[in-house]
Amino acid sequence: MAGEDCVRKRQSGSTSKSPESEETQRRPENERSFQNASNGRVDVDHAITRKMQLIAEAEQLKPVFMKEVDSHFTEFVNSLVAKSALLDSSSPASLFPASCSEKELHRAKTLRAPPEHGKIFTARRSLLDELFEVSHIRTIYHMFIALLIVFILSTLLVDFIDEGRLVLGFDLLVFVFGKFPVVFCTWLCMFSATVIIPYNLFVWWAQGHCSSSHRRIRSFFYGMLFTLFQTAGLGFGPTYIAVSYALPPASRFIVILEQVRLVMKAHSFVRENVPRVLSSVKDKSSTVPIPRISQYLYFLFAPTLIYRDNYPRSPVIRWGYVATKFAQVLGSLFYAYYIFVRLCIPQFLNSGQETFNLRGLVLRIFNSILPGVLILFLVFFAFLHCWLNAFAEMLRFADRMFYKDWWNSTSYANYYRTWNVVVHDWLYYYAYRDFLWFFGKKFKAAAMLSVFTVSAAVHEYVLSICFGFFYPVLFCLFMCFGMVFNFILNDRRKGPIWNVIMWTSLFLGQGVIICLYSQEWYARCHCPMENPTFLYYLKPRSWSCPMKM
Repeated sequence: MAGEDCVRKRQSGSTSKSPESEETQRRPENERSFQNASNGRVDVDHAITRKMQLIAEAEQLKPVFMKEVDSHFTEFVNSLVAKSALLDSSSPASLFPASCSEKELHRAKTLRAPPEHGKIFTARRSLLDELFEVSHIRTIYHMFIALLIVFILSTLLVDFIDEGRLVLGFDLLVFVFGKFPVVFCTWLCMFSATVIIPYNLFVWWAQGHCSSSHRRIRSFFYGMLFTLFQTAGLGFGPTYIAVSYALPPASRFIVILEQVRLVMKAHSFVRENVPRVLSSVKDKSSTVPIPRISQYLYFLFAPTLIYRDNYPRSPVIRWGYVATKFAQVLGSLFYAYYIFVRLCIPQFLNSGQETFNLRGLVLRIFNSILPGVLILFLVFFAFLHCWLNAFAEMLRFADRMFYKDWWNSTSYANYYRTWNVVVHDWLYYYAYRDFLWFFGKKFKAAAMLSVFTVSAAVHEYVLSICFGFFYPVLFCLFMCFGMVFNFILNDRRKGPIWNVIMWTSLFLGQGVIICLYSQEWYARCHCPMENPTFLYYLKPRSWSCPMKM
C-alpha cells in the first residue's frame, strides 16, 4: 500500500503543474489572441477606409453616369416619338421594314416632328410637379412662402404703427379688378362669337368646296369673312370696350389677353383643318373631314394653341390637385399685391412731382430689379404652371409641357423656346414655318425677324391698352436687346458663365421695365391733361410733366 501511495504521488506530481508553468504556457496564448484582435481592428479600419474610397469614387462617377443615362434616355424618347409619328403617317404593314437602313432610322430619331403633322402631343407631367417631389427644390418653394409671410407682417405692422389699428383693406386689388360685370359680359360675347362664327364659316366653306366650280372665288370670299371677324370682331370690339368703359388695368388685361388667345385659337383651327379638306378634295375622297363642334369647343378651353381632333387624356380628374393650383394662383395674386405695396408704390408715388436727375433714375432702376424678378417668377408660376395645369387637370389634358427648364438656359434662343412653350409652338408652326413655306428656306433670318416683330408688337399692344398709354419700352428691349442677345447668346454658348450673363441681363431688363412703366403711370396721374388729344397717349408724360421740368 505504501508503495502504491508513493507511485500515485509521483504520478500526481508529474501531472500537476505549478502557477509559474501555467503562466508560462498562458502567455503565448494571450499574445496570439492580442495579435488576432489587433489584426481584426486593422482589417475593420482597412474595410472602412476602402468603403470611403468606394463612396468617393462613386460620387465622382455619379455625374458621368447621370449624363450617360440622360443621353440614352433622350435618345430613347426621340426614337419613340419618331416611331409614333411614323405610325400616324404610315400603314401598319409598312412600319420599319426589314430593308430600312440604320441611316434612315437615325434620321427618323432626330426629327422634331413630320412636316405634315406638326406638333406631337404626348402624356407628360409639368417639370415643376416633378421637381417639387425633391425635398431640396420644395424648400425653395417654402422660402418664397416665408417671404410672403414677411411681406404680410411688414405691411400689417407699418399700418398698425401709422394708423394705430390693423388695416386689412385691399384697395389696390379692388381698384385694378374693378368693373368685373363688364369684363364678364365682354368675355362671354367674345367666346360665343369665337365658337359660332369661325366654326360655321369653315363648315360652309368645306361643304361647298367639293361641289363648287368656283373654288378660288369661294375660298377668297370665306377667307375675307374670317379675316374680317378676326380683325373687327375679335380685334377692334374688345379693345373699344376696354377703352370706352375705362376699365382698370387688371380688368383690361383679362379682356385683352383673352382677345389674343381666341384670335390665335381660331387661326389654329382654320390653319389645321383647311389643308385636310384640300387634301381630301385632291384625293377625291367621299367624306369631308369636318371636326365635330364638341372637338372645337374642347380645343377652346384646352391649354394649347395647336388644334387637334383628339389629345392624350389622363384617366381621372384629381380635384384636390385642381383646388391646390387655384389656391396657389390666389396666393400669387396676393403676393404680387404685397410686392407692389411694399417695394414699388413707395418709390414711385412721387413721380412727376420731383426734379429729374440721372442718379435718381439709376437708383430706381436697380431698386426695381427685386420686385421685377419676383413679378417675373409669379407670372410664370401662377399662369404657366398653376393656371394651365388646373385647366389641364379638369379637362384631363395629359400633355402638361407648358414650359421647359428655361432657368438653365445659356442662350436667349433657348430661353425664348422654353419660357412659354404654348405660345412658342404657335409662333413656330404658324409664323416661322409658314413664312419659310411661303418665301423659301433661304430666308430663315427674315423669318426669325418677323416672328420677333410680331411677338414684340403683340406684347406692346397688350401693355399699351392695359395701361392706357403708349410707351414702347418693352418693344425696344425686345427688338433691340432681345434680337442682339438672340444672336450673341446663341445655342453654341454652353458654359455656366453664359447662364450668369443671361440672368444678369434678365434682371436688368426687369428693373428697367418696372421702373419706366411705373414712372410713366404716376406721372400721368400727377400731371393729367384736361382735354387730352391723340398725341397725349403717344408722348411720354414722364418726360414732359410741368412739375418735373
